[in-house]
Amino acid sequence: FGLSFAVTVVSIIIAALYGGPQAVLLVVILSILEISLSFDNAVINATVLRRMSEFWQKIFLTVGIVIAVFGMRLVFPLVIVWLASGLGPVAALDLALNPPADDAAYFPDGSPSYETLLTDAHPQIAAFGGMFLLMLFLGFILEEREITWLSWLEKPLARAGKLDQLAVIVAGGLLLLTASYIAPEDTVSTVMVAGVLGMITYIAVNGLGELFNTPEEDENGEVVEGSSGGPTELAKATGKAGFFLFLYLEVLDASFSFDGVIGAFAITSDPIIIALGLGFVGAMFVRSITVFLVRKG
Repeated sequence: FGLSFAVTVVSIIIAALYGGPQAVLLVVILSILEISLSFDNAVINATVLRRMSEFWQKIFLTVGIVIAVFGMRLVFPLVIVWLASGLGPVAALDLALNPPADDAAYFPDGSPSYETLLTDAHPQIAAFGGMFLLMLFLGFILEEREITWLSWLEKPLARAGKLDQLAVIVAGGLLLLTASYIAPEDTVSTVMVAGVLGMITYIAVNGLGELFNTPEEDENGEVVEGSSGGPTELAKATGKAGFFLFLYLEVLDASFSFDGVIGAFAITSDPIIIALGLGFVGAMFVRSITVFLVRKG
């Protein structure tokens, strides 16, 4: 956690120089928000990360964190505003750095603010990320495993999971119900398209990971039957397997990050403060928690 504390101190100093005590307070609040929302992300990351070779673990904890910090917390909101408004990248950044007075939703000329544009894009963001995480969840609860905590529930679900593509059927049905009865009328088609893209992304990335997965072996070096749960300590994912697990982790991390990015705008619309709080401090501590969980087994 040493590096995380160092980054926190630097981020607080930058916030103090940028916006004074109020900026410091906002960075602290956003950091707590990110860590609390992403703690589950660290747990999931650790379970996947332990299947990777030391080389690919280092790649995820360096390159992956740079993508998480700058990509998801700073660039991603700008890209959303850029696409939603039709503005260029520079104009989108200018819009983010120069909000209307008194946090109004619109400028005097009637053009929407950065925060408004990002909030308006929430349905498609939530549909994509939500469907990706739902597919991950269904894949977990419909899988047969030796140790069960709630046997009365888990065993029937595991038996049902033997039905081919049940996760896709359930997820598709829930997406249809959501688009039909929950999504605002003017966003139905958007939610459907974004949700289907989320499902396709999960199936593609997870499928590639399984394709290059290293089967589990017993003490005699023989493949354990039905062991699709990843390699043992002696058979870590390398090469293509490591790359696709890295890709899987990046999409997974992005999906977990959507709620934090959108939630941050309920606290402040300043992209610099959001990047400091969510990205530099929050994401670094999530990284440290992930490393801690992997090392402690």
